[in-house]
Amino acid sequence: MNLFKSIATFGGFTLLSRITGFFRDMILANFLGAGLVSDAFFVAFKLPNLFRSLFAEGAFTTAFVPMLSQKLVCEDKKQAVLFAAKAISVLAFFVGLFVVLVECLMPWVVAVLAPGFADEPEKVSLAIELSRITFPFLLFISIVSFQSGILNSLNKFAAPAAAPVILNLMMIISIFIFVPFSSTPAHGIAMGITTAGFIEILWLMFFLHRQQVYIKPQFKIFKIIKDVEIKTLFKRIAPGVLGAGIYQINMVVDTILVSLVGTGAISWLYYANRLQQLPLGVVGAAISVALLPVLSRHITANKTKEATEVQNKAFEYGALLSIPAAFALIILAKPIINILFQHGKFGFEETVMTSKAVIAYAIGLPAYVLVKSLTPNFFARGDTKTPVKYSMVVLLSNLLFAVLLMKPFGHVGIATATTISAFVSLFQYTRGLKKRDFWICPKELIIKIIKICICSFIMSLVIYFMQYGLNLYFNNWLHLTILPKLALFSIICVFGLATFIFCAKLTNVLNIKEIMAHLLKKELSDAKQKN
Repeated sequence: MNLFKSIATFGGFTLLSRITGFFRDMILANFLGAGLVSDAFFVAFKLPNLFRSLFAEGAFTTAFVPMLSQKLVCEDKKQAVLFAAKAISVLAFFVGLFVVLVECLMPWVVAVLAPGFADEPEKVSLAIELSRITFPFLLFISIVSFQSGILNSLNKFAAPAAAPVILNLMMIISIFIFVPFSSTPAHGIAMGITTAGFIEILWLMFFLHRQQVYIKPQFKIFKIIKDVEIKTLFKRIAPGVLGAGIYQINMVVDTILVSLVGTGAISWLYYANRLQQLPLGVVGAAISVALLPVLSRHITANKTKEATEVQNKAFEYGALLSIPAAFALIILAKPIINILFQHGKFGFEETVMTSKAVIAYAIGLPAYVLVKSLTPNFFARGDTKTPVKYSMVVLLSNLLFAVLLMKPFGHVGIATATTISAFVSLFQYTRGLKKRDFWICPKELIIKIIKICICSFIMSLVIYFMQYGLNLYFNNWLHLTILPKLALFSIICVFGLATFIFCAKLTNVLNIKEIMAHLLKKELSDAKQKN
């Protein structure tokens, strides 16, 4: 599988999840708005996700999947499934205990996570209630992550990739099946979150059974943890837990600080971050996931030239997709928030405040994506410690700038701190790779990135003046009804995209023939597999 095809495949699945996620967030904005109830809900929604990277798709599965894959190759399938059952049973036991402990300590957990709620007892009480409803989701999603790891080890990717869509759909459906019987819409949607986790387990269980994989729970936990293979698994998990832990601490710090800004701030940042996550998830995550195995093979085979070429391509794809996306988000922040979220309880003020945070986040988007393209260069060489060290520096820089900027700029200052820390991270990775002679950004690539920036700037000028003209003609086109507004927005996007493609082709930034060659290679490969 070539890099372009890999990025397209992973990005496609992620895009589907993001699109359903936006429908979900539109529903949330309509029913919850951006105030006391929504702030309490988003704290409850974030809480299980704060530990998700530790107990789910982060540190645990990055250690689990390689071990399981090796057992599937070297031993029979029965032994591999037994190992998976032991690993899942140990995980479920300890995560279950952790969930029970946190449920008991929830008032103190919420007090630490959102100290800014202290002056509003009603908000604190609501956050505690909602968090107790959503927190079991952590146990379910941890099991789902291991189920996904088993399927991926069997070269089955579609079902695990589709699983996150279930959460988005369930949160939407909960409006009709739980909210009518709940004290607030937030309570009903919170029930939908936990229910979604259980449904995801059943979804993946069905596909595991199709592969003749039956995971039987193992109950002798204290005997299992003495098993040599399980001990090895947990030893390999340690660096990943530390790295993921630093990232989660960063999220906790942001949540604590933004809770001090005032009512609505948590919600503004949530919606702004969700908008940024679309290009970051589709492009950044896809590049990172697709690059690692390709880079690992070249480095293992001592093919230095090929490794450098594939790293250059990953960096180029990241810049080509993220830089114009950043410019577009900056210029179109207000229209996008207006169209997506300004309905029901989400009003004009919420749109303005959220769009300011979108602009602050968007400036750092290219740095985030480019870091995603560089991180696998360390992991492919077996270096897991250096990224952890870099994460610690990013954590400290984010904390420092957030504290400095939150007082004069409020929630926008916190978003800006996140952007600054992204550029700090990019500097560390480029400098670290160069220092170790792993990779140096070539002059030709730097020139191409400058050209991409110029093309993106020209595109943003076209978008800006189109909006200016529409405002003069319609006396603020954002006041139109949804269908005309959506039609005009689509026209703006089409003209903007066409402008970028034209400029990129003119400056030789975009090679249409190369892209078509990759697509044709994909079609030929698929045809051969069918034959």
